[in-house]
Parts: sequence; structure tokens; C-alpha cells
Amino acid sequence: MKVSLIVAMDKNRGIGKNNDLMWHLPNDMRFFKETTVNHIVVMGRKNYDSIPEKYRPLPNRRNVILTRNSNFKAKDCDVFNSLDDALGAYEYDSEKTIFIIGGGQIYALALAQEVVDEMYITYVDGDYDADTFFPEFDESKWRKELVLKQEKDDRHKNSFEVFRYTFNK
Repeated sequence: MKVSLIVAMDKNRGIGKNNDLMWHLPNDMRFFKETTVNHIVVMGRKNYDSIPEKYRPLPNRRNVILTRNSNFKAKDCDVFNSLDDALGAYEYDSEKTIFIIGGGQIYALALAQEVVDEMYITYVDGDYDADTFFPEFDESKWRKELVLKQEKDDRHKNSFEVFRYTFNK
């Protein structure tokens, strides 16, 4: 079982504001979709709620929601009350990668429990006055490589870079 994490953040580690995305970057959205399609995406309930209804559950992916609410149900989604339970449910599915897709509490939990093997981090050039942030992590424990670079253009108000981090075991 491989556990990946995928996130986009601004210069101040901001990942969201008012439970919503703060930017419109089509090529980063495409990267997210192409990277996670046909895999398992794990998200917190607030993150799930922030996805526009017409896009949820995220198509062509197994959607997994973490919530403390033991009565929570979501159509065509698997719901768990702990990250351990969610990861345990798919530990024998070696064909698929489990992607932690947010939000802030779920990222912090996955990093604190040291279950993440790789991370895809998009660094967006800008400050968006976020209210939710990606946690600090020890970069010395990770190998970092550039995967994608997007300059500002008519479809992208900000430039961004995507890096792949692999854990040094």
C-alpha cells in the first residue's frame, strides 16, 4: 500500500479560505485529476463538503471521508472515523495509491502519524490570506524533484511549481 499526499499552497502555506479553494489554476487542477484518477482519495468531511455538489464524489476515484460523526453518510463514498481505519481498509490493495487530499487537519494527522510515502506539493506564487494551512514538515527527510512548472498566462493568474517529495526511508 502506497500513501501519497497532494496539496496546493500559497507562499504562506495557505491551502484554503472559508472552506474553499483560493485560486483557479486549470493546469494544477488537471495535474490533480490525472494524478489521483483510478486511485483512492481520502479527505476530511469539511473538505468533502467544499467540493461543489456536481463534482462529488470525485469521479473515477474511490472517495473516502474521515469524520468524527459516526452517523455521517455520503452517497457512493466510504466513511471512516479514523485515519488508521481508513488505511487499514485498503492496505491489501496494492494496485491503487491512497491519496490524502486534505484539508489541514487530515494533512497534519497523516504527517504526524508518518504514514506518507510521497507528497505532491504545488507552490502557488501569491499570498491569499488563507485561514487553513499546510503543516510544517522536516524537508531534510524528503527527496525533492520538480514535476511541473507553469508560468502566468491568460488562464493562470499566478505561476506555480509542482514538486514530488519522496520519503527517505
